Amino acid sequence: MVARFHDTWQALSGSPLLWLSYTLLVYLAALRLYRLKGSHPLLLPILTSVLVVLATLWATGTPYEQYEQATQFLVFCIGPATVALAVPLYTQLPQIKRLWKPVAVALLAGSLTAIVSAIGIAWVLGGSMETILSLAPKSATTPIAMEVARITGGLPSFATVAVALTGISGAVMAAGLLSLLRIEDPVVKGFTLGLTAHAIGTARAFQLGDRAGAAAALAMSLNGVATAILVPIVLALLGLFRWGG
Repeated sequence: MVARFHDTWQALSGSPLLWLSYTLLVYLAALRLYRLKGSHPLLLPILTSVLVVLATLWATGTPYEQYEQATQFLVFCIGPATVALAVPLYTQLPQIKRLWKPVAVALLAGSLTAIVSAIGIAWVLGGSMETILSLAPKSATTPIAMEVARITGGLPSFATVAVALTGISGAVMAAGLLSLLRIEDPVVKGFTLGLTAHAIGTARAFQLGDRAGAAAALAMSLNGVATAILVPIVLALLGLFRWGG
């Protein structure tokens, strides 16, 4: 019986449909739990579902590479989902035009802080060069961070993990920090979440309302572009990257 179960599992685990379906079901269950518990920040669906999936991979002895290959469709969906954020962004366009100066200043300050702090902390803690280069674009969305890491000499897979951890930690801590600073403006809240926690922060911002969601979508989009431009420049100024090298 055990041998038959093992053979059946080996056959099923090799099917992309199994892991794709399992990931979606786990996320839907995590989302349900999140709503039942009043949107508690420690029960963010992306956090709980990732923990459950990782525990399942460990328990079944499934290599991450196999899981990654089976869920490529979800990675593909990141692109269309990001583009779809243009819809709420367009509805808030008049307000965005009025706020372009503070938006530009906040974008530059936030993007540079994210890049320099990641490099500095990794360097102080004795991180390798690959680690430093992989962490530098951590505050951009996954596709951009992976490509920037690849171009500058980092590890795209490591950058993906850093992006996920950044988004989760940012979405979890943002509510408390914003309350501590007595920030109530939904636009400021949304822009902060989108700038620091990219897609995960943007999803959290939409729960605060359309204005916050639109501001988060704007911040995430602009920070993706800013990160792609600023990371090579900062690394070059620090002597960690050579153009055309």
